[in-house]
Amino acid sequence: MPSLKNLPRKILPWIFLAPLLFMIILFWLVPVGLTVFLSFTNVTYKNFVKFVHGVEGAFNFTLENFHKLLGGDPYIGEIAKITLIYVGSVLAINAFYSLILSISIVYLVKNEYLSTFMRVVWLLPRITPAVVYGFLWIWLISPDTGPFYQFFASLGVAPGSWLLEKPYSQILMIVVNGYVGASFGMIIYTSAIKSIPEDLIRAAKVDGASDLQIIRSIILPLLKWPMLFVISWQTLSLIASYEQILILWGSYGATKAAGTTVFAIYAWFKAFEMGEYAYGATVSLVLVAIGIVLILLYFKIFGFHKLMQPSKIEV
Repeated sequence: MPSLKNLPRKILPWIFLAPLLFMIILFWLVPVGLTVFLSFTNVTYKNFVKFVHGVEGAFNFTLENFHKLLGGDPYIGEIAKITLIYVGSVLAINAFYSLILSISIVYLVKNEYLSTFMRVVWLLPRITPAVVYGFLWIWLISPDTGPFYQFFASLGVAPGSWLLEKPYSQILMIVVNGYVGASFGMIIYTSAIKSIPEDLIRAAKVDGASDLQIIRSIILPLLKWPMLFVISWQTLSLIASYEQILILWGSYGATKAAGTTVFAIYAWFKAFEMGEYAYGATVSLVLVAIGIVLILLYFKIFGFHKLMQPSKIEV
C-alpha cells in the first residue's frame, strides 16, 4: 500500500482538505444551490409533496418571488431596518465590546485567578443550552418574579411586557444575542493576546510605555487577523441567526408585534409556518448575497492579501 510520502506534493494537501471540502459542499454549496433553485419556482405547501416526488408539472419557474420581494411585500422595508439595527448593535457587542473585555481581563487584570474566573463566567452563556438560556431570560424579565424586571421597575422603567413593547423588546433581542455572542469573541481575543510574546511588552515597559500605549501600539495591531475573523464570522452568524428570537417570541405574530422580525426568521416563518417555500428561499437568497458582499468588504478593509503574505523575518 503506497504511503503518503510517495504521493505527489500537489495532491497531498487536497487529501487533508477533502473532509473540509466535503462538508462545505454538503452543508453550504448544496443548500445555496437549492435556495437559488427554489427562489425561481412557485413551490408552496399546496404543491410541495408533488415537487419532492418529482411529479411532472408540479411547479413552474417564475420571477414572481423577486417582484414580491422588491415591491409587493409591505413588510420588507421594516424588516430590513430591524435587521440592520439588530446586526449592527449585536456585532458591536460581539466584536468590539468583547475586545475591550478581553484586553481588560487578560492584560489589565494582573491576578491570574481572578482573570480566569471572569473568563469562565462570560463563557457560561455559550455552554448553556439555547432553550435553557432563552427561558432563563423569560424568567428574568417576568413582571411577577423577574429580578431584572424588578430592578428596572425600581428605576422607573416598567413596561407592561419586555417581550412585546417597543423599544424594550428590541433592546432585549440585542442584549440576549449580544451577551451569548460576546463569549465567542472573548475566546478568540484572549487566545490571541496570550500568544503575544511577553518580551515585546516587557521591552515597551522598560522604554517607559504606559498600559494604554502598549494596548494601542502593540496589542491592537497584533489583533488585526483575529478581529477580521471575529467580525466576519459574527456578521455571517448574525445575518442568518434566529434561534434566540424564535425561542423568546415563538411566532411570526409575536415578532411582528414586538418589532423583532429580522430577515432570517422572516424567511423561516414564510417557509415553515406559512408554507411559502419558494418565497422563503428568495428572502434567504438575499441574506446569502449580503453575506458574500460583506465578506469581500471586510477582506478589503483589513488587507486580507497582506495578512496572508509570508512573514518577512522568517527564514
